[in-house]
Amino acid sequence: MRTSLSRPEIHPALDLPYLHDLLHPRRPLWTPGELRGLTTTVTSELTTPLLSILEFGTEERWWARLALTEGVELWLLSWAQGQGTLPHDHGGASGSFTVLQGELREDYRYPGGPIRSADRATGTTVAFGRGRAHQVRNLGVPGAASVHAYSPPLLPTTEYATLAEYVVVPEPRTPPEESR
Repeated sequence: MRTSLSRPEIHPALDLPYLHDLLHPRRPLWTPGELRGLTTTVTSELTTPLLSILEFGTEERWWARLALTEGVELWLLSWAQGQGTLPHDHGGASGSFTVLQGELREDYRYPGGPIRSADRATGTTVAFGRGRAHQVRNLGVPGAASVHAYSPPLLPTTEYATLAEYVVVPEPRTPPEESR
């Protein structure tokens, strides 16, 4: 059973009326298009506060949760040169990410489809439904950063050795009770 959030949880540096308005705290689920609008808007309109909290870890990727409501979670991630994720799905959640700075390489796949690659430059937004797995990496020299949103929030992901292993769209998985 999911615990109810009485009000959105928002990072102190972004606890602004503008973000509260964007989050629609009573919206239970967000479509990929709505998630695209959220990450695009947050990245373009809240650049200064995002950059004020951005950090880069040399040993591992850095991240900060920006907001959490019943229907969406919002994250800021940084990527030093060479850092990236393993291939993974999002547990049946839809998602979106917008590159805040730098460039990221995304390899992605839908079940039964080919593995594709794309370079995602600053300002690029990608939105996807629950049937997509991907791997994201910073292959460039400067640090990269991106804003991510997922709905429903807090679903456990599955990691794969390679994207070729991703063959079935997962049913949305229930978040662990202790996550809330």
